[in-house]
Amino acid sequence: MENEKPQRRRSEIWFNDRSVPGETAVYVERYVNYGLTREELQAGRAVIGIAQSGSDLAPCNRIHMSLVERVKDGIRDAGGIAFEFPMHPFQESCRRPTAALDRNLAYLGLVEILCGYPFDGVVLMTACDKTTPACLMAAATVNLPAIVLSGGPMLNSYVNGKLAGSGMALWESRRLLAAGKIDAEQLMENVCAPSTVPSAGHCNSMGTALSMNSLAEAMGMSLPGCAAIPAPHSERAKLAYLTGKRIVEMVNEDLTPSRILTREAFENTIVVASAIGASTNCPPHIEAIARHIGVPLGLRAWEDIGHDVPLLANIQPSGEFLGEDFHRAGGIPCIFGELIRAGRIHTGALTVNGKTIQENYGEARSPLPQVIRPYDQPLKKQAGFMVVSGNLFDSALVKTSVISEDFRRRYLSTPGSEDCFVSRAIVFDGPEDYRTRIDDPSLNIDETCMLVVRGAGPVGYPGSAEVVNMTPPGSLVSSGVRMLPCMGDGRQSGTSDTPSILNASPESAVGGNLAILRTGDMVKVDLKNRRVDLLESEEEIRRRHAELKPIQLKNDSPWQQLYREHVGQLETGACLEFAVGYRDLRKVVPRHSH
Repeated sequence: MENEKPQRRRSEIWFNDRSVPGETAVYVERYVNYGLTREELQAGRAVIGIAQSGSDLAPCNRIHMSLVERVKDGIRDAGGIAFEFPMHPFQESCRRPTAALDRNLAYLGLVEILCGYPFDGVVLMTACDKTTPACLMAAATVNLPAIVLSGGPMLNSYVNGKLAGSGMALWESRRLLAAGKIDAEQLMENVCAPSTVPSAGHCNSMGTALSMNSLAEAMGMSLPGCAAIPAPHSERAKLAYLTGKRIVEMVNEDLTPSRILTREAFENTIVVASAIGASTNCPPHIEAIARHIGVPLGLRAWEDIGHDVPLLANIQPSGEFLGEDFHRAGGIPCIFGELIRAGRIHTGALTVNGKTIQENYGEARSPLPQVIRPYDQPLKKQAGFMVVSGNLFDSALVKTSVISEDFRRRYLSTPGSEDCFVSRAIVFDGPEDYRTRIDDPSLNIDETCMLVVRGAGPVGYPGSAEVVNMTPPGSLVSSGVRMLPCMGDGRQSGTSDTPSILNASPESAVGGNLAILRTGDMVKVDLKNRRVDLLESEEEIRRRHAELKPIQLKNDSPWQQLYREHVGQLETGACLEFAVGYRDLRKVVPRHSH
């Protein structure tokens, strides 16, 4: 093998380092056992990792088990060599106690794989909620050329002939069950019917999966149009091929995440999140990605930059349609087009195809304005998150895009006190306590009450569970009260239409003042001034806090213990705090293994 080109790729440190032939032989020899050749491995071709998140355990990502072949075709046709490897599995709806535990675990695993193996670039195969942030956090830490391939949403789903998105059918069926209008068997039939779960893919409402994959595109980390293509569509497989080709070109161009994930890209992401009515899970995930790439962002940016952005995507749970319609209406490209023309976007931000946001999206217009509204004809004029604080927590989120007219009439329309209400708190110590006592008549729950759940944050649960969107007692649901104000230090499903006060930080388990709240306390919610306060004196609050006893936490696995010892709060992305200082690890040359 004479006249080889000079060593220049990271992979050649493993496969083609002439200075240590004995070590190079170790790294090359076993890869020929399934048909690869020494000539391929030592030809200086780009070695591309494919982070495979699909498996039988992860049905929302399972489409990637077939899409990966098209990715490999693209890599090969562009002159690269593909190595598929498995990621730690995610399935939001099945993982107990919560898939939030898996995000940081998968992040750690992916960082080690990308650092310790001979990759020049990586394709990140995302879909269900936490796969996207885990992949992007790892890409930010290692800073190899990286590109996201989303799995795509399911096709449109229906209940009783009406569009009913993933999660929406479940939450409404739970309300009907609580009201006694259906039984447990009918609930199962509703959520498992072929019309409700019609195809491969992740949630087809603007839950966390579609939100986070849309925001991956908004950040510039996937090819234009990638986010919304339904999983079964032929376009999805075509884009998989193009993604495989593009990652090889990115390696040749040395186009890394640090060149794409800039402050401008994150500000664009916040604006797009507001325009699509994104999940309340997005701010912690985006904050985590920003911290790992080293871009100061902070939770307040979501209000400062995004609150006054109008809601353009008419997609459930904030709107009427679903992911398949969003794709036909033009998806993220047409959202960007409207926002660009309104002057809301940093148009010079770079994306993975080497072009700017302006070049990719500047001329995009939706053919279906009923699905993607023109900027001057939005569903809501101010649709971004509110960041609230008070004497119960330093920060929490309110998703304004799901505040319904009924909820606004009941709680936010008192003459002279608009956007303000006072509620009697009904406090539950975790979801188990809620399920046990929600229908207890002694609690005397009526429509003036607020349901509060604590012990559901990153440390307390652990992992922060999606339990804040609590269904009212059956007696209230049957009388027409579909939802009550809810508050908690956990999260809620992005598919939920409950306008909760959630992600409260600091959580009760680490001394946050939700720990001192008692059933019967009066809580004032003042959205106009972004305040949530316990109506007790400062002296009483101090007294209660002084009386708090240390919380005894039980770890059910080694990972739970390690996670609790190192995780931060939702306000700062629930990162492993020791990990955020590691950056640009692609430049580290690992020690030899033999």
